[in-house]
Amino acid sequence: MYPDDCIQNFLPPWWEEDTSDEVSRGRLVWAFLPHVDQIPLELEATGRTEATSHDRATYRVKQLRVDGTRRDPPLPVAALPNIPGERRGVYRVKKRPALIISNNCPEVPRELRQGQTRSQTSPTVLVAPYYGADMDGRRSGYNEEFLKRVRLCEYPQFMWDMLPLRGSNESLLRLDHIQPVGEHYYTIEATNYRLSDDAVYILDEWISWLITGNIEDSSSINLYREEILSLG
Repeated sequence: MYPDDCIQNFLPPWWEEDTSDEVSRGRLVWAFLPHVDQIPLELEATGRTEATSHDRATYRVKQLRVDGTRRDPPLPVAALPNIPGERRGVYRVKKRPALIISNNCPEVPRELRQGQTRSQTSPTVLVAPYYGADMDGRRSGYNEEFLKRVRLCEYPQFMWDMLPLRGSNESLLRLDHIQPVGEHYYTIEATNYRLSDDAVYILDEWISWLITGNIEDSSSINLYREEILSLG
């Protein structure tokens, strides 16, 4: 049951059951997604375990700064070849619920991919991750006043929700963390739920708000705000 002060309560049903294998916009899925850090990390070889061995090395993890340059040429290691202009990023990942934002990437015909690896044109799916908002032994949770403000639609990058899954009672959808994942059954695991058509419509308005910074006066988000204010 949704509380009275959230937009989901004004547009039931928010979630609908879907037991098909279709992975489409608005579908709730599971995926391994990286934590987004303010400063990413990189893996750098610092020395070989044996001077003549090219298949083993010691490494360090350090900040990957956009203005940083290597003073020394990178150490060559057979398992991790050096490719000019590339670095090796290191990320923590976690299997978490996510929402399909877009899967509108048609396959490029084989004849147009001649001379290219398939990875250069392989379709991806855009997803936005959900983060548990409750405080428990595994997570620190979020401030209650902050969660209330998110429910009242104050931030374009956050959408509050209660997922129809076991786990956290409250979750935050991070639209500013929209990211691509491969369109493959090894990468995405569909749940038995998707957003209703009305909820997808709200999602589209929310994404437009995030991108443009504006909310139309006639939008559902604005009408919800006016309704909440009228209730005092």
